[in-house]
Amino acid sequence: MDTVNFRDLSVEEFDTRTLLAHAHQQAVQRRYEDFLIVDVDGHHWETMNFARISDYIEDPVMREQAKYQGWGGGGITTPSGSYQELAGRVTRQDGRRAEKIPAGELRDRVLTKRWMDAIGIDMVCLFPTPMLGLPFTPRPEVEVALSRAYNRWLCETVLDEEPRIRSSLYLPMSDPEAAYQMVQDFAGHKGVIGFTIIAAHYRPVYDNVYAKTYAAIEERGLPLVFHAGLTWGREKSINLCNRFMAAHALGFSWSNILHMTNWLCNGMPERFPKLNTIWIESGLAWIPFLMQRLDNEWMMRSSEVPLLKKRPSDYMREMFYSTQPMEMVNNREALELTFKMINAETQLMYSSDYPHWDTDLPSTIYDLPFISETAKRNILGGNAKRVFNLDPVMSDVKSRRLAERPRG
Repeated sequence: MDTVNFRDLSVEEFDTRTLLAHAHQQAVQRRYEDFLIVDVDGHHWETMNFARISDYIEDPVMREQAKYQGWGGGGITTPSGSYQELAGRVTRQDGRRAEKIPAGELRDRVLTKRWMDAIGIDMVCLFPTPMLGLPFTPRPEVEVALSRAYNRWLCETVLDEEPRIRSSLYLPMSDPEAAYQMVQDFAGHKGVIGFTIIAAHYRPVYDNVYAKTYAAIEERGLPLVFHAGLTWGREKSINLCNRFMAAHALGFSWSNILHMTNWLCNGMPERFPKLNTIWIESGLAWIPFLMQRLDNEWMMRSSEVPLLKKRPSDYMREMFYSTQPMEMVNNREALELTFKMINAETQLMYSSDYPHWDTDLPSTIYDLPFISETAKRNILGGNAKRVFNLDPVMSDVKSRRLAERPRG
């Protein structure tokens, strides 16, 4: 029997709206138009616009190097080497390159809104993707130049033009002064709702060289985001894994576990009491583990952490977390207990991580049987609105469905 080569068809005829048709059905059936949905971790492939972003590099020599060498594969920075798209079986990345968009429109704005509309998302906090590997470039000046260029390009071409898209901007932690300058230059720009540390890096976040950066973010009432990343090929312990599944399961959680532990043991919540921290893209299962481990150590060695005025878990319950990738295992009781331990109703925020291969739809929260309707609405949008101080913007798709709904 003849078979259809879906991959060939998908690249030639790819359209995000077709790919997410079932997700759109979920959105309609569950009447997501009745409440706000905010995605605190959506992605785009910024390297599709590398030529344009390169124009924003301030150093003229670095700008010409970037244009000549390109991004990865021996380019100005190193490739991530993660093959997250399952050897080509997940077509979102390659298909998006060929997807047709209206003439004169910016690809990133069009494609981002397409997947948001299909899934039922009103607003998104947009993050880059290949740039998550920038902390490992051996040239700190490259991280600074590319992150500044990207942030300028994002602000001027995406955030300025689309109120539904927001971003927590990249901080180049390899250069503490450059990180501080990033806050000084971009805080207050339209659409900037926080600043992000890529957690897959090896700089101690408690170092005093970053104190003025944290203080500047805190003074402006913005949150500090820790976005987890993959460390396979960079972290010696993770390099013992010979399967991507193993490296992915451990690496994303480990990067946030490491920085969370150092953040707490060095009393950063007491030093910056008004600075909200958000821990993104590392799932939820690691949080109860770390709460228990640190509390146990604290009970025996609290003298080593004199700045802490309460148990580590008490500080962790005041922090904020994103859902994806939420561990939807058969043991539902474990997930329910996790929600209870982290005060999920007020501290958890929905994230899709689209277009990555392990995307979570809003139904992962909406369909949970053990949380209230209020908790669902908080997690899907209300908590993000409060933490990021958002002015809600409803999608045109939802507005149209509400207008077409029969009255009475």
